[in-house]
Amino acid sequence: MLRFTILGPVSIRHGDAEAEIGGRQPRVVLALLLSAAGSSVSVSEIVDTLWEEDPPLSAVNVVHRFIGMLRRVIEPDLPVRTAGNYIVRSAAGYRLRADAQTLDLLRFRALAGQARQTVEPDGAIRLYAEALRLWQGPSAAGLETVSRIHPAFLAIDAECSLVAREAADLALRHGLLTPVIPALRRAARLSPLDEALQARLVLALAADGRQSEAMATFHAVRRRLDDELGIDPSPELLDAYERLLHQRALPPSAPADRPSVPMQLPADHPFFSGRAAELVRARALLGEDQRQARPIVALAIDGMPGVGKTTFAVHLGHQLTADYPDGQLYADLRGFSDEGAAMAPAEALRGFLASLGVPLSDLPPELHALAGLYRSILANRRMLILLDNCRDYDQVRHLLPSTPGSLAIVTSRTRLTGLISSGSGQPLPLDLPDRDEARTFLARRLGGERVTIDHVAVDTIVDRSGRLPLALALVAARAAMAPGTPLAEIAAELAPAQDFVGFGPASATHLRAVFSWSYRALTAEAARLFRLLPLHPGPDLTVLSAGALAGVDTRTGAHLLGELTSHLMVQDSDGRYQVHGLLRAYAEYLSERHDAPAQRRAATLRVFAYYQHSAHAAHLRLDPQLPEPVPAPADVTPLQFRTQDEAMAWFTAERQALTDVVRTRMDDARGLAWRTALTMQDFLHSSGRTPDWVDIAHAGLDAATLDGDVGGQARLLRSRAGALFMLRDFGGALRHLRRARRIVESVGDDAQLAAIDINAAYVRGAQRRYADAVGHGEHALAAYRRLGDVRNQAAALRVIAANIAGEGRRDEAVRLLREALTLSNSVDDTRGAGHCWDLLGTIHRQVGDRRSAVVHWHRAAANYRRAGAPAARAAVLLAIGDLHEQSGDRGAGRAAWIEARAALGDSAGPLARVVQSRLVVNAPLTLDPHWFGTAPS
Repeated sequence: MLRFTILGPVSIRHGDAEAEIGGRQPRVVLALLLSAAGSSVSVSEIVDTLWEEDPPLSAVNVVHRFIGMLRRVIEPDLPVRTAGNYIVRSAAGYRLRADAQTLDLLRFRALAGQARQTVEPDGAIRLYAEALRLWQGPSAAGLETVSRIHPAFLAIDAECSLVAREAADLALRHGLLTPVIPALRRAARLSPLDEALQARLVLALAADGRQSEAMATFHAVRRRLDDELGIDPSPELLDAYERLLHQRALPPSAPADRPSVPMQLPADHPFFSGRAAELVRARALLGEDQRQARPIVALAIDGMPGVGKTTFAVHLGHQLTADYPDGQLYADLRGFSDEGAAMAPAEALRGFLASLGVPLSDLPPELHALAGLYRSILANRRMLILLDNCRDYDQVRHLLPSTPGSLAIVTSRTRLTGLISSGSGQPLPLDLPDRDEARTFLARRLGGERVTIDHVAVDTIVDRSGRLPLALALVAARAAMAPGTPLAEIAAELAPAQDFVGFGPASATHLRAVFSWSYRALTAEAARLFRLLPLHPGPDLTVLSAGALAGVDTRTGAHLLGELTSHLMVQDSDGRYQVHGLLRAYAEYLSERHDAPAQRRAATLRVFAYYQHSAHAAHLRLDPQLPEPVPAPADVTPLQFRTQDEAMAWFTAERQALTDVVRTRMDDARGLAWRTALTMQDFLHSSGRTPDWVDIAHAGLDAATLDGDVGGQARLLRSRAGALFMLRDFGGALRHLRRARRIVESVGDDAQLAAIDINAAYVRGAQRRYADAVGHGEHALAAYRRLGDVRNQAAALRVIAANIAGEGRRDEAVRLLREALTLSNSVDDTRGAGHCWDLLGTIHRQVGDRRSAVVHWHRAAANYRRAGAPAARAAVLLAIGDLHEQSGDRGAGRAAWIEARAALGDSAGPLARVVQSRLVVNAPLTLDPHWFGTAPS
């Protein structure tokens, strides 16, 4: 059956097979036709959309050619110069014949119309939910910027938002919230600035008992409106917030807050076939598991590279999801990636815990503590965990559930004997598919008729692909893109290779022949980028980093990646590109033979420079304390960031690539390495990756030492001291600071000396050596005054005030904090101002002035919100709630606790558990002052 989609990515599907539409411009033409939903689109509108201004003289002819291409994609057997049954010519242009069975937009409209006419609320809600499930993303997703500015696509998105609001109103009126909340969440993500829709999501979540998520949603929208539009929430959104605070939106029997339910399982392969015996074996093992005295908690799938382990594991996972209703977790452990690229167990645990709702600021630094928290959260849940590309048992043993309610599926190239011998795992080896399974796969991908006609050629393809699923998939993609090419011709191109050096098992010896076909189909520019891919740091790449690697502009880089995606790469849902390990090895094989060492080195330096300069730009949004780097090369375009959230998200996505840059052994990249290490400091600190911070600072220090840069050495010694301080290794921190001081004194850098004094003041204060700490702070203050550095004058005053207060001299501490606050406000240091208000509130609380303490803490919370410091804000709101409760105003106390819980999201961390305990039992707590909550930087 033929189907078209526009509610998300544009596509044409013949049954289960997605047709290859071609490049960007034909996709834009198709998107315009689909958006019209059967109405005519003029040729002039198509021309204006494709070229915007200055179209070529041949523009109309090009449009006609694209129409002809689309007709043949829709109807592959259509003769040349034949109109066909779907795209028809009208007086001024073209229209596409479609109905509710073939076009998702028309089906969406039909379902919404039926819902509006259905009297019975349950039935109407079901119809609304079914309609909203069709909305898979912004209309014509992937065709930005056209899809974000063209009125037709904007109107479709607005129409979908309207239907989502109608569904929410009906659900709220009748209390039928559960069926529509997933659709409302997705709709709200797709229309982040639709305040009416966001208000309904807040009300729906609150009415369904999800107060914490509702609160978090409101504050996220408020920040987005402030950051992107510079406006306050609308009266409708504020009313929803007020209803939430006073529980006017909640039914009397609203359930308690529900835990976060991650759904991370990758999409199932649309052409999966075969593996029936292995699927039966898995089910049998799990059936036996339920009768065992010691049930298994893991299935260990092993097999050669390219045999389809990940595809099989994902398919099995989708079959099992109903048995694990509390969600799925997924991690690519990169166990067999390039040296040093494997994911550490602690990093995987941090990602899982964040997905389970634990704020990064609440994560403990030690591996065993992370594992204990993870297992505690899993103990009362039934979850599916997919651990892909595992190196060995040590990499996964801390990631396995400890109770039989959850199941881990682990894939590896090697047999995980430690997992199996422990008794908690069962082996599920995956061999090459047999010939019948290979033929079935090709039939599903290419259609049974085509495979039957050329059955001899199919057998040749199966044999010359070595029955390896990766190779079969590449050949099938080639055949699908050339529907008119006989399979015998494609089989002839797969002449057996003599060897396949460095590519593992003998059964894969024909892979080079398969890969070489895809490589030969590339243009020269795309082939060059493919050969350079192994030089790219990290497990994946983006358009910008690919452009830097190839030394081309962003548009060209996107075009080349699009070409590679058609042949040798995949693009994930986050817009990042990945290449299979075998293809990466093949690319390296080619590059060593075709690219000169100087060219390879230049490409590496370009992409390293892209990461270093982008990381510096991201750092500026977190804590701008580093000097400007040397200018970026002319052929490198670093990223720029508007908000702290953008910067943190980028650091999270690129952490492995940045780590690879820091750890490079290239002599002429040492400067890039240590400068990148410095830019990562605030991200690693804020995200709770303190052990990684120690390692990155150490690697950066080695690079700066080899580079001979004493300023870099001093800064990295200070950075490592900060990490050790956070681990409460005060002796180690002081040793690093003394080394840094000796270096800085030798070059006479007063600013660095002052920074070292600030660092030492924090460490001495934590040791309760208040007099020493005050001395260091005063030295720093004098230096910053000479240098005219207002921001750091305020920082020095805060640390002096903290230690004076520790000695009991509170009036003097208040005076210094008022001075620091004035300085911080003068340079728009919002976080620093928040810290001042926080400390002032703590002092007022200590002397019994509760009213002043609450006033000051509210100001601190407002500053922390604007500065993007959720944990600090939550701690202040918790203290406010405690004081209100102690004063007898339980309503105000509960409101503050609810807001604190929302600031942390659906967290299971220590601070979140304290806040949650208030909401359950109203137990009071006296917080310690926040004197030493920030690492020296």
